[in-house]
Amino acid sequence: MQRLVSEKDFLISPYGGRLINLLVSEEEREELKDYSAYLKSIQIPNRFVCDLEMLAVGAFSPLDRFMGKEDYTRVVEEMRLKNGTLFPIPVILPVKKEFVKEIKEGEWITLRDPYNVPLAIMRVEEVFERDPEKEAKEVLGTLDPVHPLVPDLFLCGEYCISGELKVIQLPKYYDYPEYRLTPEETRKRLIALGYKNVVAFQTRNPMHRVHMELTKRAREKINGALLLTPAVGETKKDDLDVSLRMRIYKVLYEKYYEKDRTLLVFLPLAMRMAGPREALWHGIIRRNYGANYFIVGRDHAGPGKDSNGKPFYGPYQAQEMFEKYSEEIGVTMIPFEEMVYVPELGQYVEKTEAEKNGYKYFVISGTQVREEYIKKQRLLPEWFTVPEVAQILLSAYKPKHMQGFCVWLTGLPCSGKSTIAKVLKVMLEARGRKVTLLDGDVIRTHLSEGLGFSKEDRIKNILRVGFVAAEIVKHDGVVICALVSPYRMAREEVRSMMEEGKFIEVYVNAPIEVCEVRDVKGFYKKAREGLIKGFTGVDDPYEPPERPEIELRTDKLSPEESAKIILEYLESQGFLI
Repeated sequence: MQRLVSEKDFLISPYGGRLINLLVSEEEREELKDYSAYLKSIQIPNRFVCDLEMLAVGAFSPLDRFMGKEDYTRVVEEMRLKNGTLFPIPVILPVKKEFVKEIKEGEWITLRDPYNVPLAIMRVEEVFERDPEKEAKEVLGTLDPVHPLVPDLFLCGEYCISGELKVIQLPKYYDYPEYRLTPEETRKRLIALGYKNVVAFQTRNPMHRVHMELTKRAREKINGALLLTPAVGETKKDDLDVSLRMRIYKVLYEKYYEKDRTLLVFLPLAMRMAGPREALWHGIIRRNYGANYFIVGRDHAGPGKDSNGKPFYGPYQAQEMFEKYSEEIGVTMIPFEEMVYVPELGQYVEKTEAEKNGYKYFVISGTQVREEYIKKQRLLPEWFTVPEVAQILLSAYKPKHMQGFCVWLTGLPCSGKSTIAKVLKVMLEARGRKVTLLDGDVIRTHLSEGLGFSKEDRIKNILRVGFVAAEIVKHDGVVICALVSPYRMAREEVRSMMEEGKFIEVYVNAPIEVCEVRDVKGFYKKAREGLIKGFTGVDDPYEPPERPEIELRTDKLSPEESAKIILEYLESQGFLI
């Protein structure tokens, strides 16, 4: 019989033996806030804000800082910290080389969020160069820019910094603070439930009846408590909006789970979509929250298919890796078996069991949920999901012809991008869509002021335009971007900022000889004479798209013909009616 946990008893110990806590005391907080204002500072993107919070509260125990060079190198190569402790994912703080030139060893700096709020101060004890190619190959197993993390690895910074952290404050959340518990708070709640065994469940997607069935069965299997820990930090850009997902988790927890055996905790976890390695990492994190069992699904933390249409990871790779290291991390895996609904029984059973007994069964894939139900405004059946979740999902989507999209025109200077963009804008407005055009003059005046023509500045320009475009698309607007954007990885990073299918890359392809003839300003001539440095196509490379949605040969097509081809593609994708 299950032995209840007394006040003197313990859940599984944190990974490494103790929970790290980097938050300063109340007395020190105000003093450090004032002090931080006088230090050099750096704004860190949301992914690293998530990592900082997870470090601060001990979710990444035994880490007490962003990794230094020895930890980073060994984790990438061997999945171990320098002291031999198993740890499969690098947790680093990348910075640009320009910032490295400004700081000195031993100097304290302030880490600020994207809104310039000071979160922590760091003593710079290490500065080291990172190897994004090796990191991508070893940790993700791929260099394919379709993987959502690959472009970011190459663009987030050439160097890393590490050192002592003093966290002044955690990010402030105004949505569902009651479910944003630290590992320490979670452990106290679990002890209060009275169960020593705890099974954790990870998800970044909406939960349906099959997930409820699976989690409840797992809870019964261990005769313990269930810890629902959805990741609500940075995930895939085309995942369902986090606010909607949190509404779903909340309604399921409050209405369909027993509170005396279940706890819901939102994790500010920035996912890497690293498949097998990430599954193992997730197990370590859940141990820090108090779980000694962890549900691992098929293709756990997988990003989908690569540029050749094949899955990045095998369906059971994550489970195999977790099983291999389960004893070492102290967390037992409960595999997520594929389950199907059998109407004859009125319940979910494992697919193998249904097939063995010859039962007729129903199943709806994630793709079917999006394409056949939500996007067509059809209510999901009750055997698949609860009515509240079906309504939330239905409210999340507008018809395709009311959704936003981005047409990204890329090509050599004078290939015809701007002219096509202007024609396309008029054609789209004639079809009832309001259009924002981000072209040369607009970009230079409002977004690119102060940037030069170095590779770093050009990448920064592409990402700035991409950010603005992604915000327009997120709010169902239409945006046309016409800029050379010569670097493939930067364009892929922009693609990853938007939902799948909403970034339409158009390769405006014209031979360089044709572009030179069209160049009335004489830039090509000046570049060949050495009067202009770093000119794309002459002494700076242009990396053409490998798999653009559309390719236009503008030496053979007029701007109007080119714009009509784009229009036809948009019609075929349902963006126009």
